[in-house]
Amino acid sequence: MGPGRSPQVRRRVVLRVAGAAGLGLALPGVSACTASAPEPALVIAGGVAPGVYLSLAQTLAGIWAERPGLDPPRVLSTAGSGQNMEMLGSGQAQLAISQIDVAEVYANRIDPGSPSAPRALARLYDDATHVVVRRDARFTRLADLRGARVSIGPSGSGYQPIAARLLDVAGVGVAGLGTRAELGLGDATDALRAGAIDAFFWSGGVPTDGVRALAAQLPIRLLDLTDVLPRLRERFPVYSVGTVPADTYGLPGPVSTLTVRNALLVTAAMEADEARALIEAAFQAQPRLAAASPAAVTIDSRSAIGTQPIPLHPGAEEFYRSTKGY
Repeated sequence: MGPGRSPQVRRRVVLRVAGAAGLGLALPGVSACTASAPEPALVIAGGVAPGVYLSLAQTLAGIWAERPGLDPPRVLSTAGSGQNMEMLGSGQAQLAISQIDVAEVYANRIDPGSPSAPRALARLYDDATHVVVRRDARFTRLADLRGARVSIGPSGSGYQPIAARLLDVAGVGVAGLGTRAELGLGDATDALRAGAIDAFFWSGGVPTDGVRALAAQLPIRLLDLTDVLPRLRERFPVYSVGTVPADTYGLPGPVSTLTVRNALLVTAAMEADEARALIEAAFQAQPRLAAASPAAVTIDSRSAIGTQPIPLHPGAEEFYRSTKGY
């Protein structure tokens, strides 16, 4: 270890998917650390269950645990991208999975030369926005949600800002909803099934297990976003347009929707050799990531470098150059 290196790298590499509904809150179901169970040295902020973020984080945990010299990781959950970026910047996490739009907002708030500035290890996969309603509901487009009971996702999630932006472009706004709920995916599917809400927003891989499980019990539709996507992308070029195939959730037909990239992020403070070791191990076990979620099938060294506007970490650049993916 060179004399100029930060104490941050003098640590055992232990994975933890950190979590709580919000920053500063106690973690439900997590035992306090004791002298016999030291605080993990490396924390990754993941996502909610059931969701692709958490599934991929758990798979990465298994991959890194098998790497010689890496300690067995512990995996927890978070509210999502918003909380993850706050934890990354504050040093509560050393890795985070986040939507690129949320990471961009966070990066714009801090000095790009700061040690806490976000850097990417890899683009993972793309999320698709789901606006889920019952199949027999009267809602066919976002504007129809005026006065409805809608969950926009929990504070700290990546999809709550997407919901707010979409509703604003549709001329409804969050204030135009009849009732606004802030439910996670599991609670939102339960609430729609029980008739307690009319619709919910979700941003996740296609398919998302929680939505697929709901569709197996209750006929659903996804609202088509064709009429609002051009205006949204004019304001926020970070988003793209995608399609959810009809057979994904037994839908009446394919649905046009918004997509956003997800990335595995660290900070500029991480040493290059550590960053390279982490991403190299992940790519050596890429088939396991693909098996963890169909959304991860597209992860490869060429697509993984597409993390703009968040720059790649120098250690990740070294790895991709070695694979000729950069």
